[in-house]
Amino acid sequence: MSETTSEILGAERLTKQVSSPEGTLTILDSVSLSVRRGESLAIVGASGSGKSTLLGLLAGLDTPSSGTVHLAGTEITALDEDGRAGVRAAHVGFVFQSFHLLGGLTALENVMLPLELAGAMDPRGTARAVLDEVGLAARVGHYPQQLSGGEQQRVALARAFAPRPSVLFADEPTGNLDARTGARVIDMLFSLNDAQRTTLVLVTHDPALAQRCGRVVEIDAGRFI
Repeated sequence: MSETTSEILGAERLTKQVSSPEGTLTILDSVSLSVRRGESLAIVGASGSGKSTLLGLLAGLDTPSSGTVHLAGTEITALDEDGRAGVRAAHVGFVFQSFHLLGGLTALENVMLPLELAGAMDPRGTARAVLDEVGLAARVGHYPQQLSGGEQQRVALARAFAPRPSVLFADEPTGNLDARTGARVIDMLFSLNDAQRTTLVLVTHDPALAQRCGRVVEIDAGRFI
């Protein structure tokens, strides 16, 4: 199988159950999925359908009640938290609804951080270049509280793409932005994704955003429709 069509991410019969006062609650029910290298996939569904839980399991941020996840050739469900963190550091980028920037670091330092952790040769130069790509060359010395919501999300995009991850997970990346700012951020997300040929897994409730991906799957009550 060629590099461009091989699987980068796969899930087999993922189930996630939690205890509640009413008994056992099944959030995901035996979900299976395969994602190819370079593919863009949208996971859509109503609030509470299980899509963010699925994203967390695929990224190794959470563990399933049963089932397996393979990411970049490694079965991450067989690893402990340190092992999963190592796989994420080597292969994964994240963009979340709430930005998750470190308030005590400048925009430049926020983008440099994953590069430094990965042992990149020139983290400062790389971070500056990616911030320039998202239109923030003049804001590199600003702290998150000095930036607008759209600017903070563009810093988050730069931080996610700077280490050139194999897979980028995005969870409602425009949920805290107005429509115009959100549209600009999404344009940048897909532009960076195309340029780097990153595999994109996007969770959204926005059908228009989902249709920009190459494939869309819908989840309802913990199962794919």
